[in-house]
Amino acid sequence: MFKFFENLVDPYCDYEESDQPPTRLWPFMRAYMRPFRKVFWVTAIISILVAAVEIWLIYYMGRVVDLLSGSPTEFWNNHGIELILVAAFILFLRPLIQAVDVLLLNNTILPNFGTLIRWRAHKHVLRQSVGWFENDFAGRIANRIMQTPPAAGEAVFQAFDAITFALAYVVGAALLLSGSDLRLMLPLLAWLILYGFLVRWTMRRVGPASKRASDARSQVTGRVVDAYTNIHSVKLFAHNDRELDYAKEAIEHTRETFRAEMRIYTIMDVVLVTLNGLLIIAVVGWAMLLWSQDQASVGVVAAATALTLRLNAMTGWIMWALTSFFRQLGVVAEGMETIAQPIDLVDSPDAAPLDLREGRIELRDLSHHFGRGAGGLDRISLTIEPGEKIGLVGRSGAGKSTLVKLLLRFYDAEGGQVLIDGQDVTKVTQDSLRDRIGLVQQDSSLLHRSVRDNILYGRPDATEAEMIEAARKAEAHDFVLDLQDPEGRQGYDAHVGERGVKLSGGQRQRITLARVILKDAPILLLDEATSALDSEVEAEIQQTLYGMMEGKTVIAIAHRLSTIAQMDRIIVLDQGHIVEEGAHADLLVRGGLYARFWSRQSGGFINADEVAE
Repeated sequence: MFKFFENLVDPYCDYEESDQPPTRLWPFMRAYMRPFRKVFWVTAIISILVAAVEIWLIYYMGRVVDLLSGSPTEFWNNHGIELILVAAFILFLRPLIQAVDVLLLNNTILPNFGTLIRWRAHKHVLRQSVGWFENDFAGRIANRIMQTPPAAGEAVFQAFDAITFALAYVVGAALLLSGSDLRLMLPLLAWLILYGFLVRWTMRRVGPASKRASDARSQVTGRVVDAYTNIHSVKLFAHNDRELDYAKEAIEHTRETFRAEMRIYTIMDVVLVTLNGLLIIAVVGWAMLLWSQDQASVGVVAAATALTLRLNAMTGWIMWALTSFFRQLGVVAEGMETIAQPIDLVDSPDAAPLDLREGRIELRDLSHHFGRGAGGLDRISLTIEPGEKIGLVGRSGAGKSTLVKLLLRFYDAEGGQVLIDGQDVTKVTQDSLRDRIGLVQQDSSLLHRSVRDNILYGRPDATEAEMIEAARKAEAHDFVLDLQDPEGRQGYDAHVGERGVKLSGGQRQRITLARVILKDAPILLLDEATSALDSEVEAEIQQTLYGMMEGKTVIAIAHRLSTIAQMDRIIVLDQGHIVEEGAHADLLVRGGLYARFWSRQSGGFINADEVAE
């Protein structure tokens, strides 16, 4: 039975992805609700039926009170079968209706609706560009991905468990009172109007207050995660107190927003208790007045009393359900600031997979300044022949890494083109482009998974033997065998910690190299690939790198000039322009910028004085 209801909706069903998701709340929610439309209709009907049964029970208890006015013998003779049928309904049919209601809510909607939102939101966010992620905190993004689905699920739950039920209950209560005596509806209607004003006053304030509180909580998460992620810097500079103050500022802001939200609830509670008191006095008092004038039976008084006491108990629950509903919608609205952002870098409608035949790279008047009008690259043109090995040299900020990011299409160039075998990288699919390029970066961060998983990231279908051979070539196999994590996993099964924090910089770099060796892509980009290695290990890996380069088109960035001295051609960038190019020996003879770098370097690095100059 549970599996039937749990599988009514598949949260991973196919859907039409949108690069421009709805930015308004209700269209945003409707987009996620489509697979649940039939389930929502059935749930609403069942919820109304549950409310109707509750009202009918109150009505029937009033009828029983009236029937008890006769003799017991007459009572059982005339109504015995009726009472047995009612008892059977209460014992068997009513629990069945209630069971279907809670199964739909608890087992169909709540688990699957939140899962569907979390899955689709994560899928959407993963499609965002590298630049999009660089402009936000990872902790805040993750927090919104995690808190939005349960908030949306809770809002839907309250809509059916409380709001639909409450509306049906109030309508049923009005019909019940009017059926006893039309005048009994008057105090109920007056109370409903006042209650509506209270609901309107509360809802207009709860939504914005909830969003402010949710924003504040996300800010706390972002600051705390930022400190934890950079814990080495925090400890190195002895800034525990500074980080505490930085977090305290956000935590205090969260307390203030939450305090303002709670004031709304306090006012609501006090006013609600007063309104409920008026309801009880008005309805029950009027029913007693009618009874004293022989215009209403004892059963009517009993039913009116039971009904108002039930409404008195329900109104607080309904109000909390409504405030919870709008509060959760406030959380969803805050999450939409991340989840509903459009994809800013997409495949063109007619994009085809990259057809890489030779590996020729052409840059035509390529410019990119990151929207600042300066820095980055400025109208550079360059052709790299198939199989050619290019070294990129330049001061920090000269545009070297920008060139690599544009080649990988992490950004769309502000001007010019990047062509691979004559194909504009903006006209091919991003996945096919990056599948044909291997990249080793200076920042060799790893996934918080096993060493095996990290190496196989380069080619998931590789065999164990191929994975180990790649590790051997990267001089990683021996130290990997000695690894053990706190859970006791050893060797290639050991987990490396967040961003590979449990390994040294050189160890991380070698695992990254192993991953790229395993990928074996025809275009190879090396961005300070050996910067974290000591000279002895670098000398050993250098031969591996030269072996990797065989038959590939290579672009290597290095401040340690000895690592690129054997390249076919060296390109010198300065302030976004190509100022020199040629072989290592030719550039030294010219006595230009490269020659000054070479003469002033210490241990193979460009001298800091030269950079400052």
